[in-house]
Amino acid sequence: MLTKQRQEIIINLLEKHGSVTVAEIKDILGASESTIRRDITALDKEGRLIKVFGGAVAIENKVLTHEYTVAQKSELNQEEKRRIAKYAATLIEPEDFIYVDAGTTTAHLLDYIKEDNVTFVTNAVAHAQGLAARGKKVLLVGGELKGTTEAVIGSQAMQMLQNYHFTKGFFGANGVTKKDGCTTPDANEAMVKRIAMGQCKKSYMLCDGSKFGKVSSITFSPFHGTIFLTDRIVAGYEECNNIIVVE
Repeated sequence: MLTKQRQEIIINLLEKHGSVTVAEIKDILGASESTIRRDITALDKEGRLIKVFGGAVAIENKVLTHEYTVAQKSELNQEEKRRIAKYAATLIEPEDFIYVDAGTTTAHLLDYIKEDNVTFVTNAVAHAQGLAARGKKVLLVGGELKGTTEAVIGSQAMQMLQNYHFTKGFFGANGVTKKDGCTTPDANEAMVKRIAMGQCKKSYMLCDGSKFGKVSSITFSPFHGTIFLTDRIVAGYEECNNIIVVE
């Protein structure tokens, strides 16, 4: 079994049970104790769980302040992100005026867009390049370029977005909880997300299951009133009618 596969199973166990021991993981995966400990250590360094003596606990109560690069995030949960993005693309209709947020899940959306009579606006340079390469009409938000996420942020970006009125918007988040809503580590990026969502008639949060139960520094959207597209229902969110699980 590949390292990433083992680690995702560990994360899934934590999402279901809140805590797990090295011995329990060893029995489930059939891997050596040293391998499991290395996986837990690596996931702890990535901020995806909290390493404790003899095992690990879920990270729900820990505030995540570290922002991973696009390259680092693009390696995580790729299949889940593609499924979510593929479904999201079916929501795009002719003559839509669409906002596409920066992020690795929204990046996959570009691969599945079929409609041509649509105008896109994005604050992600790579997204704008990808849409243009596919022959789509795209407007790139201007402002300060953030290196780690490759997103355009700042006052110029916010002012520009306030002039637009989107039919639909597709967004990403670093963490999602019922209490804290949709969160991200950067205050400037949070403001751009908040303003863009406010300009959308309909907005969709594209989040794989690993984002639920995590909290980053800044809330940009409340949980209730936001529509989530995800690959699975995480324990504790079963009764939420604003979550759409994609096939």
